[in-house]
Amino acid sequence: MALTAGIVGLPNVGKSTLFNAITKAGAEMANYPFATIDPNVGMVEVPDARLARIDELIPAKKIIHTTFEFTDIAGIVKGASKGEGLGNKFLENIRQVDAIIHVVRAFDDSEITSVTGKVDPLDDIETIDLELGLADLDAVTKRYSKVEKIVRTNTKDKDTAAEFAVLEKIKPVLEAGGTVRSIDFNEDEQKIVRGLFLLTSKPVLYVANIAEEDMADPDANAYVQQIQQHAQAEGAEVIAISAKTEEEIAELDDDDKADFLAAEGVSESGLDKLIKASYHLLGLATFFTAGGKETRAWTFHQGMKAPQVAGIIHSDFERGFIRAETMSFADLDKYGSAAAVKEAGRLRSEGKEYVVQDGDIIEFRFNV
Repeated sequence: MALTAGIVGLPNVGKSTLFNAITKAGAEMANYPFATIDPNVGMVEVPDARLARIDELIPAKKIIHTTFEFTDIAGIVKGASKGEGLGNKFLENIRQVDAIIHVVRAFDDSEITSVTGKVDPLDDIETIDLELGLADLDAVTKRYSKVEKIVRTNTKDKDTAAEFAVLEKIKPVLEAGGTVRSIDFNEDEQKIVRGLFLLTSKPVLYVANIAEEDMADPDANAYVQQIQQHAQAEGAEVIAISAKTEEEIAELDDDDKADFLAAEGVSESGLDKLIKASYHLLGLATFFTAGGKETRAWTFHQGMKAPQVAGIIHSDFERGFIRAETMSFADLDKYGSAAAVKEAGRLRSEGKEYVVQDGDIIEFRFNV
């Protein structure tokens, strides 16, 4: 499943530094706005300690992690919704991603230029939200006028009427400076919203970019506290990361990285936290296939049924689905082998209506 999170923020807040740390892709960096003009895209493995344990108990020739895609999008400035600072191009890049990683500066450094002339996380967030909201309002207003005419002339067009009802729900919220993601929609309405590709409908994760000295206790940082209060009000999550430090330790081997983190007083890298949080932001989970040529982690949307999940591996698996021989990772870990899981009566044969759970280890039976 190709899913991507777009890294956004004002210029010089540390977006490209963070992207480099995540992907080791070497995106261009410079101490001036728009160092990144075309979006850089990189794939990153989703860390999952369960893979190594599964391979230990059900040996395979190789292990394959599931991946997540990050896109580094150039800095947005005031007026982007009207085309300022190549805004139209940047906004279109955001439109193509599934979730937004909003990087906010939470450190003081006179050597790094701030486009606003000061470090003010809430003002930075407001600037981005305003530009995305204005772009959405423009798109919704145009669509509203078009759909309204159709509804007035063709009262039997139920699909258009449903879309118009959704637009009527969205328009006043955007006019008041709100976001589409703050609105409650039912399942049918959500399908319509997805088809509108609105910027403020995307889920958001805030990244507070802190100095290295704040890594051990980021909650003590006054800027981080401001970001946390804002995020809490809209039901979003905040991850505090020292992007510059993470970029440096991304090149270390596992032992040196562990030693560095221990010296900093943290148990897990900020990048691992970010990747996991981004993965779950979109309601994703992991199932596994194990043994033989490869033990592999696969990404799926929570709530998917067994045939749909089988189709992630290959369309033939879904088309000819018979059943899913399933065990949980917890059971494999507890009993110590696939045979022991079966002997304990914990190996399950699941049918078409089974909702796959995170951590399921599955062998699909199919016939085409």
